[in-house]
Amino acid sequence: MSEQAVPAVGAGDPARAVEHGARVDLLGFDAEQLGALCAGWGERPFRARQLMRWLHQRGVADPAAMTDLARVFRERLATSATVDPMRVVAEHRSDDGTRKWMFDVGAGEAVETVFIPEAQRGTLCISTQAGCAVGCEFCATGHQGFSRNLTTAQIVGQVWQANHALGAYEAGAISDGPRPISNVVFMGMGEPLQNYAATLSALRVLLDDNAYGLSRRRVTVSTSGVVPMIDRLAADCPVALAVSLHAPDDALRDRLVPLNRKYPLAELMAACRRYLAHAPRDFITFEYVMLDGINDSDAHARALLARVRDVPCKFNLIPFNGFPGSGLRRSPGERVRAFAARLAEANIVVTTRKTRGDDIAAACGQLAGEVQDRTRLAERRRGPQPRVIAVEEIR
Repeated sequence: MSEQAVPAVGAGDPARAVEHGARVDLLGFDAEQLGALCAGWGERPFRARQLMRWLHQRGVADPAAMTDLARVFRERLATSATVDPMRVVAEHRSDDGTRKWMFDVGAGEAVETVFIPEAQRGTLCISTQAGCAVGCEFCATGHQGFSRNLTTAQIVGQVWQANHALGAYEAGAISDGPRPISNVVFMGMGEPLQNYAATLSALRVLLDDNAYGLSRRRVTVSTSGVVPMIDRLAADCPVALAVSLHAPDDALRDRLVPLNRKYPLAELMAACRRYLAHAPRDFITFEYVMLDGINDSDAHARALLARVRDVPCKFNLIPFNGFPGSGLRRSPGERVRAFAARLAEANIVVTTRKTRGDDIAAACGQLAGEVQDRTRLAERRRGPQPRVIAVEEIR
């Protein structure tokens, strides 16, 4: 797009953006917002749908190439809008085909996005925050603390850029045939429901038939248990829901997932039951990282069954993926299998996640990126430090 010395903004209030003459980043607008933006420019509603298809189905950023748009509209786009892809800081490819990109999100910070190819699908794992404020004990992102929320443009931009990198647009629109990205999971860096507005707009873009046209069953939001926002998501845009459970009782979960102290398990299970009335699937996926000697005993499995007995669910057991400073160990394979067997005996569907991309630190729980911790988490974890007295003071 045309280079202008005017700041670009994401998907905020379209009327305000027009009023202040700011160039808007078109990747940050869902259909309703884009319609309002175009209406503010005096364009008819179908122009927003055309623009959506050019941006997301064809991956086109230059308005001059959007040949079925009116010339005056293209000129307006060239001066008032932009598509501002994030800079790729690094890209890594695993021996198993997994790819990881680190994207610059400004202010010296970066987030990570992972593509996992499989025989019948391709899954893109995207981030919603630089860092994470939840601070789960087993998660590399949580250990580095929280910096800031991503904009809608930065969340959707991960999908847009991954499609480009994977060659999805080379043969035409992604709606014309097989696509490399068939599933999108909000399981990267950050807690999606603590960046709700941007996450919601991004979900609407992914589901829109004029954009990526994904089924609600193929888009998954993973949450550590932000109960009020689970209810909001059920009302606003229900997609597949995955809950990071990791413990059968409040005492252990308080340690592993500190958010549990605010929204304990009884409240979380109730929210899951309410969500099922709106969900595109008839079950909740519970994610459970297997930690040696911490949450992987037969007793834990029995307590877990009692905890979820009235919540239709499946379990995804996740072998712990280590990172420096975690102090945790992966449960042995035989313990994971025994744990899975206990759940399966109760007629619960259980899968054990295959570790993918661990040679490039792209496996579950390993995403770290580069963030400046505004929560000062590392300092708080160390606790009060003894005062260092200089020799001069002693004298």
